[in-house]
Amino acid sequence: MRRFPLIVLISVFLLSICSAADVLKVVINDTIQPVSAERIERALDLAAARKDDAVLIELSTPGGLMTSMSEIVQKILASPVPVIIYVAPSGTHAASAGFFILESADVAAMAPGTNIGAAHPVGPLGEDIKGALGQKVENDAAALMRSIVLKRERNVDVAESTVRQSKSFTETEALSQRLIDYVAANEQELFKQIASHPIKRFNGQTLTLNLVGKTERVLEPTLKQRIMAWIVNPNVASVLLMIGIMALYAEFNHPGAVVPGTVGVVCILLAVFALNLLPTRFAAVVLILASFVLFALEAKFVTHGVLAIGGITTLVIGSLLLVDAPIPEMRVKLATALGVSIPLGIITVFLMSVAIRARRNKVVTGIEGLIGEIAIAQTELAPAGKVFVHGEIWDAVASANVPAGQRVFVQKVDGLQLRVGPVESAKTTVA
Repeated sequence: MRRFPLIVLISVFLLSICSAADVLKVVINDTIQPVSAERIERALDLAAARKDDAVLIELSTPGGLMTSMSEIVQKILASPVPVIIYVAPSGTHAASAGFFILESADVAAMAPGTNIGAAHPVGPLGEDIKGALGQKVENDAAALMRSIVLKRERNVDVAESTVRQSKSFTETEALSQRLIDYVAANEQELFKQIASHPIKRFNGQTLTLNLVGKTERVLEPTLKQRIMAWIVNPNVASVLLMIGIMALYAEFNHPGAVVPGTVGVVCILLAVFALNLLPTRFAAVVLILASFVLFALEAKFVTHGVLAIGGITTLVIGSLLLVDAPIPEMRVKLATALGVSIPLGIITVFLMSVAIRARRNKVVTGIEGLIGEIAIAQTELAPAGKVFVHGEIWDAVASANVPAGQRVFVQKVDGLQLRVGPVESAKTTVA
């Protein structure tokens, strides 16, 4: 009976631990792309399953893909757990797609020395979209911004100006123009400010978040997400594609080597996986393949570098256009394109030249290597007899009688018998 109170106390303590809600934090310091969307979606689902008090997203991004941004915004708006987005640390920003995500949050906050905005949609190479298509894209983005900001009771007109006029704002300007809710130097200061004012959720529900002193758990990316984040880097994806093509070429020229073929298949599969997640221009893939055709033609016809330079140029252009992204951070860098294309072009031309020369050279091993060789008649060839060639004695048949000891040359190998002729006719036969 004395144990009962102790058991009750332990049970109450364990229940209080299990029921204690936490703040789940996820740090997004990258472009907005499928991996970023997956990380945020995982955090929101996990927080909902654990009934956490809030999800804190520390955001620092130059922007990214509209498709991934839309997925993130939809998940945030539908989240049963309040979402706080905090643009931090100082010196960073949330631009373009990042600004849409910030405005979709239940609580939008910035650290001192940060900026937001510049949400005007641009083309794949960062250019302004012209004509009717440009108006459609701009109007669609502006309508999405208005629908988000209006429900969050922030400044609709100023938020829309980031889309139509590409305006950007410091943390002080954003706070004064009601684009964000708070400016805080750190998370605890932010939590204190949040506790003093109720928040209105997207569904109209009003609640007060008291997060001061709550346990904060940082959700680290999984191994899969780390690998995906590395692979979907356009520079890495393009290098993997080049290495894969080069390795497969080496395998085709040396059948049975296995290692080049394995490396080539793995690299190309990884590159295809990454390019499937990224906005890829398949015309650029055609340019890359065309460059290897030019390298092969250079090796065959020896144009003194003309076709090789054309191949390298095509390879550089194909690499630069490979990823059809709206921001520079999501496109293949010029340094990467040049750093890969020039050495790869030189190596490819060299290997192809060696392979073509080797195929053109006369075979000097095996039975085929006997053709054209000089043999010594061991017996009289009248017309059949024995000859000595390559350290071996062969049966031979001559086109005319040949006395023993005379030199003849091998014209043909017919099974285990050689057909030979006078040495004088060797040049004529070979020519």
